[in-house]
Amino acid sequence: MRVVFWGTPDFAVRNLEELINSKHEVVAVITQPDKPKGRGKKLTPPPVKVLAEKHNIPVYQPEKLKNNEEIRKILKELNPDVSVVVAYGKIIPEDIIEIPKYKTINVHASLLPEFRGAAPIHRAIMEGKDKTGVCIMEITKELDAGDVYKCREVEILDEDDIVSLHDKLAEEGAKLLIEVLDEIETGKAKKTPQDHSKATYAKPIEKEEGKIDWSKSAREIFNQIRALKVWPKAFTDFRDTQIKILDAKIVDEDSDENIGEIVKLEKGKGFIVQTGKGKLLITKVQFPNGKPISADDAVRGYHIKEGEKLS
Repeated sequence: MRVVFWGTPDFAVRNLEELINSKHEVVAVITQPDKPKGRGKKLTPPPVKVLAEKHNIPVYQPEKLKNNEEIRKILKELNPDVSVVVAYGKIIPEDIIEIPKYKTINVHASLLPEFRGAAPIHRAIMEGKDKTGVCIMEITKELDAGDVYKCREVEILDEDDIVSLHDKLAEEGAKLLIEVLDEIETGKAKKTPQDHSKATYAKPIEKEEGKIDWSKSAREIFNQIRALKVWPKAFTDFRDTQIKILDAKIVDEDSDENIGEIVKLEKGKGFIVQTGKGKLLITKVQFPNGKPISADDAVRGYHIKEGEKLS
């Protein structure tokens, strides 16, 4: 089938790779405009654009889609059988969704109708889910509410964080996408309406969500740290400054007092902090204007002592 691919970040790259290597033909890629990055604010292309140009696939980067007659004309001339959307980053108008023969489908990183919206992977970790997944659904006017072709579950392990779970879901989503496209092409695809009464929403992550409340349980804070590891990163006050907590392990989940106190230095590993319920071994941190370092190095370099408090 002739496919127009809509996507922008790394999550979409794995799906585009799988499409390029399939029997289907990617006739164009539509992605976000290049954006300034780094200290020099150099214009940087989205990862999807880099991959598309490597394979000589035409790339379009419209600033806006609403009332964009040029992009509508391009799509009609391309005459795609289907559009595939993977983390494109903008809402696509209904009249554009309807252009392809089989309309427009989306790879969404949750087990719909749970976690519709912008941050399903983060929210699944933060809420302590033991599984999540990826679904291929038809895009409709309402956010992530279209009929579902297929879903695949993915287990969330304690060892997982936002990076590893992102990669697992991208991999499974890419494989599932090809399965669904093959079934659409042969007329074997089936769609199931979502149960809208069970819908939950994964709102975008805000910077303040990184602030650690040590009165919460060790499990809750552990989930927060691994969900926000890329951005904004979990943070706490220490010695009149703000430090980031990048990695941790649950030591126990028993109740105790001295919330936020460094109760033990664990040689070769880091330091243990008391939470509202249980203790956390902090294993990786980042001080202001510094690089991420092991918590063990932080103990030695910053002379961290038992009895000090994180607040």
